[in-house]
Amino acid sequence: MRRFLVVTVATVGLALTACTPGRPEEAAAPAPEAAPPPLTLAVTPAAGTADLPVSTELGLTVAHGRVTDVSLVDGGGGAIAGMLRDPLPADGGATTWIPVVPLAYGAAYTATVTAEGDKGQKLTQTTTFTTMGRPGRVTGTGLYLFDGETVGVAMPVVIEFDREVADEARADVQKRLFVETNPPQPGVWHWASGRQVWYRAPDYWQPGTTITVRAALDGVPMGGGSYGDTDRTATAVVGNKVFLDVDNGTKQMQVFIDNQLARTIPVSLGKPSTPSSSGAMVLMTKEPTRTFDTRGEPNGGYVVDVNWAMRLTWGGEFIHAAPWSVGDQGVRNVSHGCVNMANGPSEWLFDTAHIGDPIIVRGTDVPLENGNGWTAWNQTWAEYIQGSALPVPPALAHAVGIDPLTGTMPPPPPAPAAAETPVPAAQPTR
Repeated sequence: MRRFLVVTVATVGLALTACTPGRPEEAAAPAPEAAPPPLTLAVTPAAGTADLPVSTELGLTVAHGRVTDVSLVDGGGGAIAGMLRDPLPADGGATTWIPVVPLAYGAAYTATVTAEGDKGQKLTQTTTFTTMGRPGRVTGTGLYLFDGETVGVAMPVVIEFDREVADEARADVQKRLFVETNPPQPGVWHWASGRQVWYRAPDYWQPGTTITVRAALDGVPMGGGSYGDTDRTATAVVGNKVFLDVDNGTKQMQVFIDNQLARTIPVSLGKPSTPSSSGAMVLMTKEPTRTFDTRGEPNGGYVVDVNWAMRLTWGGEFIHAAPWSVGDQGVRNVSHGCVNMANGPSEWLFDTAHIGDPIIVRGTDVPLENGNGWTAWNQTWAEYIQGSALPVPPALAHAVGIDPLTGTMPPPPPAPAAAETPVPAAQPTR
């Protein structure tokens, strides 16, 4: 039996040899796994940096990994909450970590940052820094948005400064302005001047949108040795769409509610010596009663109380009740630049409209001047985004935007015509 087994094995071996040309190769050993690329992490400010603004952010640069933890504590061990400006992709990159509240003046801080590599390797960096003392020169700031306010669909986020923000400081100031909308409707900031900056999207806000703003300007350098005064925050809600269209040719105002014509109101605009402005404006304020005192102004010299006043421009153009000009409304222009209407329609409009509603005035001899009011909609989107101090994201740079003269999005381009099937030539009959 043992001899048989040996022969059998030999036979199998011969068969294998006959089927394999040449000498059988030994199985190749698996190649050793390549070492993962080194995880690197850099954090700024550099350790020991002093006299930093209280708006200081942590700079994070990671290669071959991602940040998994950021901790910032003050000298007493108190933790400071924060958030990443832009989430890092899985393969690393650079971003900043922003404290959700201003840092304290003249205080020491310790930051600890941990990153994790692709294969689970970890790296931690620590840095310490101190902030500057309270500055002697401060720029006052204002936010034209208030908690719990219901605003119109054209409401720009408006930040105002009580002194000029230097050209070289505007980009860094703009980085400290945060807007979140729900549902998301990303927009762009536009510097109307060194004293005011606006934020809007290419189209009007959707009714029901929540707008949350943080103007994180406490301690931000504004140029000329001046620093921002404080952080300001607000959350507002967008109401239903109310759109006002004033035609000087007909002397009529059409009021559209949710895109449906709700009312047509006779109006009187500015007389030839004090003409109204034509352009795309936004209702800025609402006052049940207001005193107009034009003494010392050209073509002025009167004091009068008016009801249901809604501001359109910084130059003093309002919509308001003018019972003294009812006979002229719908016929001729007799005002000092305002949109006059009767008491009843004025009160109805006052109760219907929101601060932030769009209004178009068309057909007068004077074009609206940029910055004379919240004129963020009085230019095309392509013109508007030129006012940003930072690069505009490609998706927004190529957006179309609404037509500023109609307040509507332009229709989509027509679909290309389908290629016609050629008709074969008629064949001769036989």
